[in-house]
Amino acid sequence: MSTAILTGLPPVGSSLEDDLRSLGFDVRAAADAAGTAAALAAVPAAERVALVDARFVGHLHALRLALTDPRFPAAAVEGALTAQPEARDALTRALATVTDADPGRNLPDALAPRLEADGVAVHRPDLGVLVATVPTDADVRAKAEGDVAAVDDEAVRLRTAVKSRDGFFTTYGVSPYSRYLARWCARRGFTPNQVTTASLLTALIAAGCASTGTRPGFVAAGVLLIFSFVLDCTDGQLARYSLQYSTLGAWLDATFDRAKEYAYYAGLAIGAAHGGGNDGADDVWALALGAMVLQTCRHVVDFSFNEANHDATANTSPTAALSDKLDSVGWTVWARRMIVLPIGERWALIAVLTALTTPRTVFYVLLVGCALAACYTTAGRVLRSLTRKAHRTDRAARALADLADSGPIAELASRTVGTTFPPGAYTAPLWALLATASLFVGPLFAGTAGTWQAVLQAGVYAVFAGCAVARPLKGPLDWLVPPLFRASEYGIILLLAARSGVDGALPAAFGLVAAVAYHHYDTVYRIRGGSGAPPHWLVRAIGGHEGRVLAVTIAAALWHNQGFTIALTALAVALALAVLSESIRFWVSSGAPAVHDETGEPA
Repeated sequence: MSTAILTGLPPVGSSLEDDLRSLGFDVRAAADAAGTAAALAAVPAAERVALVDARFVGHLHALRLALTDPRFPAAAVEGALTAQPEARDALTRALATVTDADPGRNLPDALAPRLEADGVAVHRPDLGVLVATVPTDADVRAKAEGDVAAVDDEAVRLRTAVKSRDGFFTTYGVSPYSRYLARWCARRGFTPNQVTTASLLTALIAAGCASTGTRPGFVAAGVLLIFSFVLDCTDGQLARYSLQYSTLGAWLDATFDRAKEYAYYAGLAIGAAHGGGNDGADDVWALALGAMVLQTCRHVVDFSFNEANHDATANTSPTAALSDKLDSVGWTVWARRMIVLPIGERWALIAVLTALTTPRTVFYVLLVGCALAACYTTAGRVLRSLTRKAHRTDRAARALADLADSGPIAELASRTVGTTFPPGAYTAPLWALLATASLFVGPLFAGTAGTWQAVLQAGVYAVFAGCAVARPLKGPLDWLVPPLFRASEYGIILLLAARSGVDGALPAAFGLVAAVAYHHYDTVYRIRGGSGAPPHWLVRAIGGHEGRVLAVTIAAALWHNQGFTIALTALAVALALAVLSESIRFWVSSGAPAVHDETGEPA
């Protein structure tokens, strides 16, 4: 329950009390600052409280944005202020400094700067065309009421439920109607978490249909995958429409997209093995795993680059200036968004190809498209990094170190060997590149996959990886270190499983990479929420990237038959249990942050 305290006397005919009750507030009245302080003291400390000037005139949605968004400790618009329990003490202190010397004082507006002076961040939502004001006389009030009547706040609410920046397919193929589905869900009491879960279940059913290996199954899978994406758009729009943000919702939204896509890849691989819509079976597990590896590495490039430049100073470059200039040309904006194959375009492509072709064709097209997108985005970011003179902060260096996911072996190497080499602007990515080369040259060109020589090469990889993170990652290209480590770890698992020729090795490797990728996505969203990476004991317990590389290469050297599949499966299960249990504990705890992506960046 939340409580709203009306300060002053409302004009005759005001609907403000009814509006506040419709937003879920228990409304109380206070004639002056002293009465407001007494009313505030009577509200339980665990409740949100709002102070609203009784003369307030504005749209209901303006009040909703200011007073009900759960993401901010305090928020305000003209004439209205809200404080969550963590900001209540500061509000009480601020109220104690206010007197009734000025009867016309707008009390909420007087308190907001006092809260900020006390260290509380006061969110001020962008109202756009919405009205929120405190008129001082009848004429001003009449004009304000006319301004309110001239704008349909429900239309504004629907429009702002959609991200301002999204992909072409999402913007023109889904959002024009999914926003109405979001409103339908809101009016029937559905929550964003329920819609998110429905999207996951729909995608899992789609994967099940694809796994049948029949043409009707593939057609049904394509249709259901598109519907799952519609629901995926709807859950975020519902959250923005009704301001139902939650910690659990952040976790579900951050992880279910990847779970849906990668489960669908597995369904296609199983369907291919069952016949693939043709006369014979087809083993495409290597392609499915390759698609998952490529897509995850693309995301790591995005995350690392963004974290490296999140709060960098002097963060400009000619490349960025050119990009900003191109944004003024409408068609180039959409072309560049589509080139990177964001989630809407990618899922639409997968759905259509599933219905019309074979799983092998789906993966071939997907791999080519994602590879081109990866080259485009990575090349652009490398150019930006080389041409800008940004000064990166300790926070950015810490985030990149956390994304590197180094374990005890790399940490030991960084303390002993890594610091003996002279530092340089590009030494970190160079060491990471050397580590990757040392891991793959032998298995690819000398036939060492599955031998003890490959284990030795994995040991060299671990030492070189430690050298890469021996110093703070503040160089212009240091954001490449985590993507290179991800490509190395995922790629060697794929290579060893494919070269082993053991039945079931590739599906087991798929499960192992999925478990590790979940851990890396979980790390990203914790950092985005400002809570830092997963606990260090967990990173050490699961070995770090170099420890897992050593474990897989040792397993490949020890077992050349079904034992390798068993080892990969056991490792996948152990990792999944460890990372999932800690992740669930964190995201459902009351102290976990809510992370909601409003950027519209492609996923």
